Amino acid sequence: MPSTKFNARRWLGASALAILAGIGGGTAFVAATAPSTAQTATLVPAAQITAPAVTNAPNFADLVEAVKPAVVSIIVEGGEKEDARDLQRGGPQFKFDFPDLPNDHPFRDFFEQFGDQFGQGRGGPGDNQARPQAPRKFMAAGSGFAISADGYIVTNNHVVDNADKVTVVFDDGKEMTAKVIGTDEKTDLAVVKVDGVTDLPFVKLADNEVRVGEWVVAVGNPFGLGGTVTAGIVSARGRDIAGSAYGDFLQIDAAVNTGNSGGPDFNLQGEVVGVNTAIFSPNGGNVGIAFAIPASVVKQVTGQLIQSGTVTRGFLGVGIQDVNRDIADSVGLKDAAGALVTEPTKDSPADKAGVKSGDVITAVDGQAVTNALDLSRTIAGKNPGTAVELSVWRDGKEQKISVTLGKLEEAAKPSEEQQQAPAEEPAAPAPTSVGLTLVPNSGGEGLLIQDVDPNSAAAEKGFAVGDTILEVNNQAVSSVADFEKAVQGVKDAGRSTALVKAQRDGNTRFIGLPITEAKS
Repeated sequence: MPSTKFNARRWLGASALAILAGIGGGTAFVAATAPSTAQTATLVPAAQITAPAVTNAPNFADLVEAVKPAVVSIIVEGGEKEDARDLQRGGPQFKFDFPDLPNDHPFRDFFEQFGDQFGQGRGGPGDNQARPQAPRKFMAAGSGFAISADGYIVTNNHVVDNADKVTVVFDDGKEMTAKVIGTDEKTDLAVVKVDGVTDLPFVKLADNEVRVGEWVVAVGNPFGLGGTVTAGIVSARGRDIAGSAYGDFLQIDAAVNTGNSGGPDFNLQGEVVGVNTAIFSPNGGNVGIAFAIPASVVKQVTGQLIQSGTVTRGFLGVGIQDVNRDIADSVGLKDAAGALVTEPTKDSPADKAGVKSGDVITAVDGQAVTNALDLSRTIAGKNPGTAVELSVWRDGKEQKISVTLGKLEEAAKPSEEQQQAPAEEPAAPAPTSVGLTLVPNSGGEGLLIQDVDPNSAAAEKGFAVGDTILEVNNQAVSSVADFEKAVQGVKDAGRSTALVKAQRDGNTRFIGLPITEAKS
């Protein structure tokens, strides 16, 4: 993997070796104020907040002694795919790819002697030209923890990905070969199993959601060191990393590094509240921002993996986006919340149930939907065949729609009907009252934007030349006259924002467009 100066999100696969040096230092800042003779007012808060008393930090020794036997190191051996430089096993720190280190640098020989031990070979780019490039072998180390006495162990998908051999190293040093039971790339979870055991120490996944500010203890195998314990707090919940539509990540500030992947985070009751999966780092090491898969997701996914080896998810079949303030105003919603349907997939469960483009899904089975990501996670967390009730905002009022979920499959390629037809000679463009110059889209539906007044609200909202406007106020438009009629309908309804359905590069979005006159 080529190195970068700032690797914002880094998966936590392992290094074979790490040399660590730390220098600590700090500066104390003291604010001094001189007494004032001027009369000052006393501010009295309207509602005084009284925080509970904070006790001394707990001693984690008893907790660690109890749970540590259930935490394991996982050693993986395998061969990389030719087109995968495996971002998830520590990048250049493990692969010894040193793009920024000259071939004659003395440290290159020092590090590459360890590369030989793991089948990497010696030398830099020049050596690769001197001999055929053999399939690349790797050895990596991660973490995991037992969840049953008969040998089921949880880790990350990226730890065991492409593994030919998985070895589990227990806290007492005992090693056993494990087999991969199942993996789930979408949540980065995996289950492996060691056979021949009936009394393996194991830990429990927490039933209750962890709160921001609670203590957590991380146990794992950073940099292959094994059996390392760090502590911190839950810094945040509901983090969205790498655009995942299936995870709902915890952020913790316990020291987590390469090799901690798959390791557990414990609460003070010794229950697993999260599984470490990634870090936010400018340098590949710990900076106090780590991400963990919450226990609720781990419980659901690992249960399916143990039962069937695969994970199935509910499928609704809609393209969705967040509802911002402009969009909420354009459809008459009080709160800027929910998931706006850009387009239901043809013949999907949503399409068959009557969900339409422009609907705002505000709740599922009475549970409020905050945004598009929330809806994706809610639906994905339900089993195929489940009947759900959607609360949908349409035409200024709420209605209920019952949908039986399908099974989520990989996205299909666009059909020939979905591909854009060749463009024909366009008609003459015409200006509009909102700063857009439009022309009928002779190659397909809607109107093409030929020009955008840079001083208009349309420019502020991001409309650009080449975009296609498909609908205004949930009405299809194919001429400038259609466009202006729809805009006037919004004004007549007493609203100042029009809901515009637009398309760019095949992606459909709704935009709330203020319908004031273009500024000159």
